[in-house]
Amino acid sequence: MDLLHSQLAALQQKLSFVATDPIDWKFYVQAFSWGVTLFESYLLLRQYPLYSKTSPPEVLADHFDAEAFTKSQNYGKDKAKFSLITGLLKQALDSAMLHYGLYAFAWDIGGRTTAYFGYGSEYEILQSLAFAIVLFVISSIPSIPLSAYQTFVLEEKHGFNKTTPTLFVTDLLKSWAIGFVIGMPFLAAFLYVFGWAGDRFVPWLMAFLLAFQIIMVIIYPTVIQPLFNKLSPLKEGELRTRTESLATKLKFPLKHLYEIDGSKRSSHSNAYFFGLPWSKHIVIFDTLIKESKPDEVEAVLAHELGHWYHMHPTKLLCVSQVHIFTILAMFPAFLHAPQFLRAFDFSQAVSVRPPTIVAFLLFQMILSPLEAVIGIALNFLSRQFEWEADRFACEIQERLSAPEMKDMGERLSRALITLHVKNLSTLWVDWLYSAYHHSHPTLTERLKALQAFQSKRDGAAKKEL
Repeated sequence: MDLLHSQLAALQQKLSFVATDPIDWKFYVQAFSWGVTLFESYLLLRQYPLYSKTSPPEVLADHFDAEAFTKSQNYGKDKAKFSLITGLLKQALDSAMLHYGLYAFAWDIGGRTTAYFGYGSEYEILQSLAFAIVLFVISSIPSIPLSAYQTFVLEEKHGFNKTTPTLFVTDLLKSWAIGFVIGMPFLAAFLYVFGWAGDRFVPWLMAFLLAFQIIMVIIYPTVIQPLFNKLSPLKEGELRTRTESLATKLKFPLKHLYEIDGSKRSSHSNAYFFGLPWSKHIVIFDTLIKESKPDEVEAVLAHELGHWYHMHPTKLLCVSQVHIFTILAMFPAFLHAPQFLRAFDFSQAVSVRPPTIVAFLLFQMILSPLEAVIGIALNFLSRQFEWEADRFACEIQERLSAPEMKDMGERLSRALITLHVKNLSTLWVDWLYSAYHHSHPTLTERLKALQAFQSKRDGAAKKEL
């Protein structure tokens, strides 16, 4: 542990310029946040002309009729327009908040609120919670009409919306309540660990965050998700038999098999698993069950279990821990730099002892361009995992010595096509847009890869004969 802290201290020494050099941090954040937003807008403008194509990619020509393809193109075009406008609007609002010192204002309002109840500035955690609530209210107000437009205009126009105005408001209030009930204690504990551990907070805070992630894995499906969707045991029948048989053969620790009423809000469909290493749960959208045959849903689940088999969630968790460690290791240099807060219009009195939550929030803004690059790298890693899971589904026959699964790759291809048709997913995708935004390969890429996996496997089988 001493070695770790000595290395962290050396890093802080290299970052000492944060506290000494006269850097206009507000200008830096404004410039790079706008740079990221304009780059994302550029990517949308690269993608937009592809929505004017009149026919699908050759590999998909036999699977998409003219009507389905036209609907897909129109949906993609409308989503791109919405994303472009909302992206620029949100950046303009964020930029205005920075320019007019709204973060310093929110901290002052938080202090006045706690002072009203008899708590002075020495109660930093209480003031931090009030500060967080003020910022949440300020940022939520403009997001509500945008969310309503997306739900009741964009999604409604293309036949996906099943949300009623009452359900929309109810979901909004529930999400706020959950954010308060879970978010406030989390933030208080987060700040307490900072204060308790002092400059040696990094390993302790990482342990706290990891424990919180594990707790959320436990309580999300049992407490949070039932507030929004109904999880019902999958009915007896071919799909349940196939799924339980597949899980048994792979020694997947399946505890519960659920059907979720995704159609309550949207026509989009999916399937996923979650849980602790020794207790897993599979959830299948009712829309997927309705739109696909049992053997095709089984293929989708074979892909999902491929993620489990290759430990992709665990690997991503490890990557995220490295990411979090890097962020926390750099943070003390900004926490102990009064002029850093002064650059964002905080008073001298506040900047002398920078509040942890304020310094951390502004530090996150400093990292925005780096986070954009990291996002591209994580998308690349995620796509590699998707290829691997697809290959797992194709090769499951050999792994389980189950000849009845020899066509699993073909079934997965059919299921993916059905999902894309029903979800009106984009078929023509610009490579740079995809690299930045997509954690999954495009449908065209996946179908070509599945065909290659299948051909390679068939060729190997012929050689053995």
